[in-house]
Amino acid sequence: MVPTDHRAGDHSWHRASAGSAPSRLAAVSQLPTPPDPAAPRVTRALDDTASTGRAAQAAARTVGIVGAGQLARMMLGPAIELDLTTTVLATDPAESAAAVAARVALGRHDDPAAVHALAATVEVITFDHEHVPTAILDSVAADGLSAVRPGPHALVHAQDKLIMRERLTALGHPCPRWWRVRDAAQLQDALADAGGRAVLKTPRGGYDGHGVRIITDAAEAEDWLADHDELLLEDLVPFTRELSAQVARRPGGEAVAYPVVQSLQRDGVCYEVIAPAPGLDDAAQQRIQRLALQIAEDLDVVGMLAVELFETADGEVSINELAMRPHNTGHWSMDGAVTGQFEQHLRAVADLPLGATAPLAPVAVMVNLLGGTAEDLAPGMRAALAEDPQLKIHLYGKSVRPGRKLGHVTLLGEDAEQLLERAHRAEHLIIHGPDAPRP
Repeated sequence: MVPTDHRAGDHSWHRASAGSAPSRLAAVSQLPTPPDPAAPRVTRALDDTASTGRAAQAAARTVGIVGAGQLARMMLGPAIELDLTTTVLATDPAESAAAVAARVALGRHDDPAAVHALAATVEVITFDHEHVPTAILDSVAADGLSAVRPGPHALVHAQDKLIMRERLTALGHPCPRWWRVRDAAQLQDALADAGGRAVLKTPRGGYDGHGVRIITDAAEAEDWLADHDELLLEDLVPFTRELSAQVARRPGGEAVAYPVVQSLQRDGVCYEVIAPAPGLDDAAQQRIQRLALQIAEDLDVVGMLAVELFETADGEVSINELAMRPHNTGHWSMDGAVTGQFEQHLRAVADLPLGATAPLAPVAVMVNLLGGTAEDLAPGMRAALAEDPQLKIHLYGKSVRPGRKLGHVTLLGEDAEQLLERAHRAEHLIIHGPDAPRP
């Protein structure tokens, strides 16, 4: 089934050039055609047995969020608008979400007692991150304390890259060639099969460039081999750019897709996003959206799912990673779509009808604010707001550290290049201060 929420309008955009340099703009293409508002959504009725709790039979009104980072923080506003009562499980009352949440439970995500105590007070639990041990979530679901969404049977595919690769490959979804390695000899043999240079990943715990290395010899992974029972080796994909496809899915199977976007990484961290992906025609948009919707159904995901992809010169894609929560590549939707990803995630996990994903402008851009030289972001924020009244700024209330995600900015319009120039100007003002020399 073709997803119903696509880019509307007939404005033009620009395509990113091949290679790693952030020269994003080349050939002009056309936006996808407007959707038919009456077109059916994906509405297959599926069992919710793997994540049942006392909330599984009706829409939930109380939601527990495991983790108190910026993703949890950005769920709080939409939760208020939907009249959902949220409780955040935080390790420290100063964490991003805990500092502003009305209800905070202190405890660790890997402490069974803390997670069980949270589950006992809410109808649904969901996540700010994927690091909750599967055994804890299995026990919460088995005890019927609350619904776990996404369920542990689904979330494990975002927690463990080896499990993800094995399952997606078995399902026939496009993945790079990969090898499971347990010792130096196996790693060296796999490297030879991969052409002598490949990507090595730790199965669990990696994010924002952590847990990923490009290696040419097994000796470069001696520490990881000592610390992990298994590692994942993957072909080094000759990609021209990275894409991200986000979908949302309810327990009964209703699902919607957002426009496929282009992301640019800096030092392994998402740096900027253009929505929709420049130069991706309507047929390719729909093909990738269908892939993401199918993965969500195959894995029985409930909530937001981000499918991070590599696109190669021939237009084909392969799956890089999965995230079963709101994702950095979807922050543009907070200001750029009818329903932002944080509201949509809450609608999905609370089993409320899903919102429209139609964009509000021909182009939306998002630029992350990564820690710079300014210790106080307020002066630069005021200067950026004064200079560009159309700018939207989202700060996370975190202490400044070089390279740390401190917030993001978004802009809507028609010309991606001009929007990015404005967004990066605002970025510079905020993270370096209004008195810093212009780049």
